[in-house]
Amino acid sequence: MDTKGAKEAARDDDKRDKAEKAEKGEKVEKGEKETKATIEVSHLAGLVLQTSVDLLAIVTFGDPTRDAAFKALDGALSGVLADVARTESFDGKSGQVISVHSHGKVPAKRVVVVGAGARGDFANPQIRDVVATVAQAANRHGAASVGFLLPSFGASRETNLVQLAAEGVVLGTYKFGRYLTGDDAKRTPSLRSFGLFTDLKGKKPTAAQGRAFAAAIARGKTVGTAINHARDLINEPAAVVTPSALAADAQAIAKRHKGALTVTVLDGKKCEELGMGMFLAVGKGSDQEPRFIHMTYKPEKKAKKRVCFIGKGITFDSGGYSLKPSQAMEDMKVDMSGAAAVISAMDAIATIGSEFEVHAVAACCENLVSGRAYKLGDVLTSMDGTTVEINNTDAEGRLTLGDAITYARSKIQPDELFDFATLTGACMVALGPYTAGVMSDHEPLVKGWMSAAERSGEDMWRLPLNGRLREQLKSSIADMRNTGDRFGGAITAGLFLKTFAKDTPWVHVDIAGPASLSSTRPSQPKGGTGFAVASIVEYAAKAK
Repeated sequence: MDTKGAKEAARDDDKRDKAEKAEKGEKVEKGEKETKATIEVSHLAGLVLQTSVDLLAIVTFGDPTRDAAFKALDGALSGVLADVARTESFDGKSGQVISVHSHGKVPAKRVVVVGAGARGDFANPQIRDVVATVAQAANRHGAASVGFLLPSFGASRETNLVQLAAEGVVLGTYKFGRYLTGDDAKRTPSLRSFGLFTDLKGKKPTAAQGRAFAAAIARGKTVGTAINHARDLINEPAAVVTPSALAADAQAIAKRHKGALTVTVLDGKKCEELGMGMFLAVGKGSDQEPRFIHMTYKPEKKAKKRVCFIGKGITFDSGGYSLKPSQAMEDMKVDMSGAAAVISAMDAIATIGSEFEVHAVAACCENLVSGRAYKLGDVLTSMDGTTVEINNTDAEGRLTLGDAITYARSKIQPDELFDFATLTGACMVALGPYTAGVMSDHEPLVKGWMSAAERSGEDMWRLPLNGRLREQLKSSIADMRNTGDRFGGAITAGLFLKTFAKDTPWVHVDIAGPASLSSTRPSQPKGGTGFAVASIVEYAAKAK
């Protein structure tokens, strides 16, 4: 018997209180240590070398001595910058950083130089990591104000770089520290303002450019905030982010956008009336009630098309009777990353606006073991009447998604349908931890989606929907079974979902790898990533 100490018991009581508040739709208050200060991001004009900030940062591509901004700063600092670069073997490679104190030789107190690799290989989304590196350096050095000179790639890329830089500030300063009690967790970050220069010599932008830069910054902060919100939902313990808590979160977002965004939440009884036999079976083993979330954004003018984004919402996945080993189960609070992405993206879409009617759907429940839980060998009847034999209770996501897809297809009748799910380990085996697998049999739609993902800098790779693998889903007692053989597991999962999408133009995105990471990059700490939010917003929100 494991007897908890008084501190642990008190901590458990606090977690239960938070969970109960979330169940009731109440706001879960953050401790003082996690109060998040807003960082002002703005466009700056004027001579870069004369700006009075705590930290001034530039980017170099390769040999820094060939860079105009580096040479100008080095001259102002009497050659110190070049000396430090030589001493520290800084040659502008991606991820390299040098930092020097100015000692009053320029108005900025400290100068930071970030390497970005070969100029010809630099894609716009990479600026997120560069800017995140600068923002983190500012906090390390206690700097409250930053001036950052964006690299110049011509007018056609300028506004997009401004947006992605703003995203980098927001993403790079993210931290999930709600349950940390040490001194480092209590320390308030110093950074308060982050200014972006677009011209070394301080050329003043035109009025049109100024408006475009301001809009780009606002959009970037909105996207970054939505991604961070998804990260928060993913990183919270499953005891806090339950199906009801996700529903309450969607309702709170809709309340902020009253008039443009609405939400409908269906309970188990209503889902039963609709015939969602697969979704309800998955949630039967848990004491947490299932919740089916449907968010709707409608533009002021007539919508150009109707788009639906579906997110997998398993708030904890034990595997059911096909029980996961402890190590594989430990991180299964992240199995609702698809739901977190579509719910959070709706907040950004409603803020920015869209020319489309946009829907987000999430069938949310827990997959646990109990006397009520669904079993191997069960035959379930889906919302569209298809019967499914269960040969693996740990292949539960496709069951909930199947009914969600049927609901969307029959009730929403979208022109385009997308689903996002931490669906298969097979996809991770094929593509690794950083890349999502994309499947579709609709060429124009998948090309449009992949283009949006590329612009957003989210790594995705198309996998084939090989119809021959459908043989693996055959059952002798039902219309099909829920899993196939070991090989081609990601594809058979996609083929299973295609059964319910029918003729609706549809794209399946398996985010099992990139939804949560154990490694870090400047714009992404360990844990939930908020993957797919940026691509969804890029695809559905108003054009820049």
